[in-house]
Amino acid sequence: MLPRTSVGEGRWTAGQAEADGAASPVRLGMASYTFRNFSRAQLIGFLKELNIDQLNPKDAKDHLPQDPAAEAQAVADYQAAGIHLHAAGAIYFQQATEEDVRSRFEYLQRAGIPVMVAGDPTPQTLPLVEKYAKQYDIKVAIHNHGPEDKLWPSPLDILKDIQGMDARIGCCIDVGHTVRAGTDVVKAVHAVGPRLFNMHMKDLTDFHDKGSQVAVGDGKMPVREIFAALAAIRYPGYVDLEYEVHADDPIPGVTKSFAYMRGVLTGMGYAVQAT
Repeated sequence: MLPRTSVGEGRWTAGQAEADGAASPVRLGMASYTFRNFSRAQLIGFLKELNIDQLNPKDAKDHLPQDPAAEAQAVADYQAAGIHLHAAGAIYFQQATEEDVRSRFEYLQRAGIPVMVAGDPTPQTLPLVEKYAKQYDIKVAIHNHGPEDKLWPSPLDILKDIQGMDARIGCCIDVGHTVRAGTDVVKAVHAVGPRLFNMHMKDLTDFHDKGSQVAVGDGKMPVREIFAALAAIRYPGYVDLEYEVHADDPIPGVTKSFAYMRGVLTGMGYAVQAT
């Protein structure tokens, strides 16, 4: 499938010429929540099949348990398979106490993971989160959850509450939830800029309907413009596919999504490893 054309495409002629042969500045990864109905061993097999070695695991099934011994075994399994854990989450602060918040950072420190995708820290919890982000030197990417999220439906809402905080406190832009919140996701990437630590990629056929998720490339998401914005801000993190539909048989949609994203990057002139 060829990359979609869209408004602003005129920017691409020069950009593509400059990118020819260069390694892609947009790095693709996987959110393990996509395979939440499958074991860690099956997840590793799927990643190898997809030629993906970058994972954002979550404490679902046995993907990255919070029990220290079980977590150590999971990390060893990923290392043996050549899979790098670049972020983890979403992680929730259920009690929002000092002990609870610290335990989340210890969980990532044990696994050697540099970015925490945080699901629900409240503004009142943020000082504690900031304290331990500095102590453990772990970046915190607060995840927006769309119009249902009363605190942070959009990355722009997160920015309002983290202005002036330590540079390790930032955002995970979920592109699907962002557009459902009525926010231009490309503008949000530029606005968040250096505080963007992780991205969850998905596609929708209707920007008002959470249930309209489809394989990336089959919906309306401006993937090419998003990738261009990430390149423009020199985003150092990963774009993690979070394919939340067809949980019992996600591989067809996941395969199609990676093929499309790789095709977009190739169309922009970048050298991209294919499956």
